Amino acid sequence: MMNTVDIYTTKLGDTWDLIAYRVYGSEKYMKELVEANIELASTVFFKSGVELICPDIPILNDSNAPPWKR
Repeated sequence: MMNTVDIYTTKLGDTWDLIAYRVYGSEKYMKELVEANIELASTVFFKSGVELICPDIPILNDSNAPPWKR
């Protein structure tokens, strides 16, 4: 069985934190996203049409965390 790779295609003006929020529901996963696309790490604002690899990240339920950490 082959693993599928999730790809996110950027929109003009996307940033790492915004993409992490869109893909994972939180900008706190930005580091993992950048590490999976290390060749683009110096990009601040993306042009449209750039394909990024979105690694599988275990999303933790932070329901017990204070609101500012969720």
